[in-house]
Amino acid sequence: MSDLEHRLKHDLEPVLGLPDPRERISSYHDMPYALFRYDPEDELELRRQVTNLETRLRQKAKRITRISLAECLDEALRTQRTPSEWYDAEREQGAATIVDTVHAVLSESPLLVELVVARMPDAPDPKRDIVFILRTGALFPMYRMSALLEQAKGQITVPTVLFYPGTLDGAAGLKLMGVLDSDPNYRPKIF
Repeated sequence: MSDLEHRLKHDLEPVLGLPDPRERISSYHDMPYALFRYDPEDELELRRQVTNLETRLRQKAKRITRISLAECLDEALRTQRTPSEWYDAEREQGAATIVDTVHAVLSESPLLVELVVARMPDAPDPKRDIVFILRTGALFPMYRMSALLEQAKGQITVPTVLFYPGTLDGAAGLKLMGVLDSDPNYRPKIF
């Protein structure tokens, strides 16, 4: 059993399987979410293991909602330009300029948080619903997850796990994709 599978089955799953996981997933009543950190090169394995975890939780009468940050990013960017316009702009201006532009689009507007919140379950039941936020690496290097989670505070009411591709830096610091400078601003529990 890999470390990833072990942590999913023995650390995260018992918490999510509780009749009301909110107290064990977070110490903050307005932030019922946690991070599950994994090595970026384990992305495909993580997706397989999350599908297995989802099946096991459904057998315990949990309702799972998946939110893809890649889909949210795509939708957010389409509000500004078509995909071909983004491609042309990158070709003309260079990748670094487009990364800065996308960062500005995501940082200066609540659009990304709104897209995530809009995908939350209808008529949410914190004892039954669990949300998995996946494809976090799609936002690399343009946007930090701590900003997303902080802006979503109070808008997420059900246990939510953001699957984070990165490395630990101390007890509460994370480096997205193992590359960006450590962000020590993570208040949610890290599994």
